[in-house]
Amino acid sequence: MDIIAKYDIDLNNEVIRRAFTHSSYVNETKKGEDYERLEFLGDKILDFVVSEYLYVNDDYDEGKMTKLRSSYVCENALYTYAKKLGFPEYLRLGKGEELTGGRDKPSIVADTFESFLAAVYLTKGFDTVRNIIYDIVIPYIENEEDLFLHDYKTKLQEIVQTDQKSTSYEIINEEGPANNKTFTTVVKIDDVVLGKGTANSKKEAEQEAAKDALSKLER
Repeated sequence: MDIIAKYDIDLNNEVIRRAFTHSSYVNETKKGEDYERLEFLGDKILDFVVSEYLYVNDDYDEGKMTKLRSSYVCENALYTYAKKLGFPEYLRLGKGEELTGGRDKPSIVADTFESFLAAVYLTKGFDTVRNIIYDIVIPYIENEEDLFLHDYKTKLQEIVQTDQKSTSYEIINEEGPANNKTFTTVVKIDDVVLGKGTANSKKEAEQEAAKDALSKLER
């Protein structure tokens, strides 16, 4: 689906360009701003629209809705959406990141989907970004397509909810240059650290922490 043409998205618009601008590009050119702030906003927009859809169209309980939402907004899911839309070709990367395959790194490509949603919201308004999410994301939910394996956060949440416990994730360390950072995250269950994970993106570090926690719970 050509979302760019359907919704008359101007790829030369400064905000839209920023949605595809990686920190490595900004560090090398010393121009503009990367997509990280947009990604933050886009994450919340996507969460809201998917939550709204699940609430209005189904009578699932909170636990089921949480599980479904997590499955379709996880990094693997975002990577799938962004690849389907051809977003890797729009990426602006630094030379080093380009040479190391940054154009196909799930942690980078997935981020562009959320940053793009935020850029569309800022330039076209909420109705347009909501329609895009309904075009791209909602069909996967309606068809119950299980594309997103290894979503350890969802699996952990399912186990924790049955015991009426709470989970939270916290970044305890980040190191390395801006274009190649490493994040270490812990997952807490009722404020007790149960797992730790390290990866090149915050989302993947959370998945690794959840995976570590699951391995301990299954012993």
